[in-house]
Parts: sequence; structure tokens; C-alpha cells
Amino acid sequence: MTNLNAQTETLEQEPVEIVKTTAQSTVYSILLALSFSHLLNDTMQSLIPSIYPLVKNSLKLSFSQIGLITLCFQLSASILQPLVGLYTDKRPQPYSLAIGMTSTLIGLVNLAFAHSFPMVLVSVAMVGVGSAIFHPEASRLAHMAAGGKHGMAQSLFQVGGNAGSSIGPLLAAAIIVPFGQVNIIWFSLAALLAIVVMLNISKWYKQNAHRIQAKKKAVSHEHMPKLSRAKVIFSVGILLVLIFSKYFYMASMTSYYTFYLMDKFHLSVQTSQVYLFIFLFSVALGTFIGGPVGDRIGRKYVIWISILGVAPFSLLLPYANLFWTGVLSVFIGIILSSAFSAILVYAQELIPGKVGMVAGLFFGFAFGMGGIGSALLGRLADSTSIQHVYHVCAFLPLIGLLTAFLPNLKRSQK
Repeated sequence: MTNLNAQTETLEQEPVEIVKTTAQSTVYSILLALSFSHLLNDTMQSLIPSIYPLVKNSLKLSFSQIGLITLCFQLSASILQPLVGLYTDKRPQPYSLAIGMTSTLIGLVNLAFAHSFPMVLVSVAMVGVGSAIFHPEASRLAHMAAGGKHGMAQSLFQVGGNAGSSIGPLLAAAIIVPFGQVNIIWFSLAALLAIVVMLNISKWYKQNAHRIQAKKKAVSHEHMPKLSRAKVIFSVGILLVLIFSKYFYMASMTSYYTFYLMDKFHLSVQTSQVYLFIFLFSVALGTFIGGPVGDRIGRKYVIWISILGVAPFSLLLPYANLFWTGVLSVFIGIILSSAFSAILVYAQELIPGKVGMVAGLFFGFAFGMGGIGSALLGRLADSTSIQHVYHVCAFLPLIGLLTAFLPNLKRSQK
């Protein structure tokens, strides 16, 4: 009878162990598909700032209006993202990725034929809504497929997006700038391809929803530092301030770097777009560093290096010649880009079990800060000069000193 009971207990335990093992395995096919989807998504999004020189001339826009375009796009994404993440934490929506990309497709088609400032705002808002739906759910899927390698998974997901952001200006310089705004319509093919890929990812999501619950049961908190609620809130607040620093500076580069190069060094639109591509490619190159290194040495150290480490280069940038401006922008892109994956996973470790909500909050806040930063910096450029913007933004990475107040979670990363 004792042997029978022992056998029964073994049979009852085996499915749990099988589920646990499955939940802990890394599904690279899904991570690569998510990274590719992120590449397509952010390639299309990066077309928005890439056509700023074009629409500034054709629609006779000021720098403030250019900033408002970014603000409209980023706010439509940022406001919805935490809400999408919070909702899908409770009710996962496997096919929401394809729905979000459909919104991006509609926005792109409208943008191709937008010949007024209000129509441009409506078009970029549609792209923003697509982004708001895509990022929290895609980040949750990366977490599901990570198999415990959360830093690596988030970096692989992010590197696809940053690669897409770097390709966008190059494609815009080759296709849109010489042949006109209407050629944005060709990028709708990328949206259709992304929808096909996302539908396949969604099928895996639907079949493997148990991985979320299995992970929650499998995670051990015995090595986690015991943090009070107040300490967690304080730490999240610091992380959000660091996001503010990073994305205000990124807004100066993504929205106004081409104008800065054209004004200071008298470059053509297409040549300045190549320099923007070099910067954004550096961002993509550096993105993959933060996650795996954070898995190994701790997120806090990566955040230190990524935010504060940019300061020497950003302080030198306004005084550099064209050659050194290009070199410094590469260092800035590589170092600064490693921060977000580390910050996001650090926050998810602070608030376990709320993967979608945390992803939505941080993606949303990042988009919002990018939009607000672009609007404010555009106003500053109109009232002073585009070069003065880079003198002001040079000091933003010094906010990275606040990293000293974050608790050390390295012990939990076993």
C-alpha cells in the first residue's frame, strides 16, 4: 500500500515537473519572430521623424509643429500602453498583436496622402495606437519565451526594434526624400508581412498561455531582497526619472539630429539621414549588451554605466567637428541603448507577476517622455537655436547619478 501511494505521488508530481521544465525552456524561434516583428514595427514608426525635413518644407512647419507631431504620436502610444498591459495581465489577448499592426497599417496609408498638418497628426496617432497595443503584449511574450533568461530575451526583442529604427531613416533617404511623401505607401507591405508573422506568434501564445502560470509557480523568491512597498515605489520612481533622462536625450537625436547637422555643418537632407542611420544603428548594436550583461553582473550596474556613462560624450558633442560628431554619436548610441532592457527587467523583478502592466508602464512612459521632450525641445529650438538644444541636453545623462539610490537585486538573478 505504501509503494502504491508512493507511485501515485510520483505520477501526480511528474506533470508538474514537465510543465515547470517547459516553462523554463527558452523558445528562440518565438524570440526571433518577436524581434523580427519589432524590426518591422519600428522601421515603420521611424519613418515619422525621417520625413520631418520633407514635411517641414512642404507644409511650411515650424520646429514647434514638428515637435507636436512627435508629441501626438508618442502620447497616443504612451497613454494606452499601461492600460493595455494592465488589461492583458488579467485577460491575455493572443491576437491583439495583429490588431495593433492593422492600426499602424491604416496610419501609414493615411500619412502617405496627408497634405495638411491636422491630417499628419491623425495619421501618426493611428501609428501610435498600433504601437500601444504591440509593445506590452510583445514584451509579455518575450518574457514567456525567455525560459529564465529575461535580460537576454528583452534585449533580443529590443534589438529588433532598434535595428528597425536605424533602417527607417536610410529607407526614407533612398525612397521617400527623393520621390515624395506618397511613397510611404510602399511600407504598407511591411505592415502586411508583420501581420502574417504576428498571427503565427499569436497561435503559439494561445497554445502556451500556461507558461505564465507555470512560471509564477516555478519562481523562487528565497533569494529576493525583502523590500517594503514604500521602497519598491521609490525605486520605480527613480527608474522613471532615469527613463526621462534617456528619452529626452533620445528625442533630441531622433527628431532634431538631422536639422542640427544641416544647420551646423550645412549637410544635405540625405547626407544628414545617413548620419542619423549611423547613430540609430549604434543604438541597435548596443541594445543587446544590456540584457545579457545584466543577467550576469546585475541590472543596477548596467543602468549605472548606460545612463551616467553617456555624460562625457554628450558634453563633448556640441563642440565637436563633423568627424568627431559622428564618432561621439556612435559611442552615445551604443552606451545609452543598453539601459532600457536592464531598467525594464529590473522593474519586473521589483513587481513580480505584473509583466504586462510593468512593460506597458515603462514603454508608455518612455514614449510619453520622448513625445514631450520633442515638443519642448522644438519650442526651445524656435526660441533660441537648434544648436543650443544640444548644449542643454548634454547635461541630461548626469541624472544617472540617481542610480546610487536603487537597491541591489543581483542576488535574485540566479
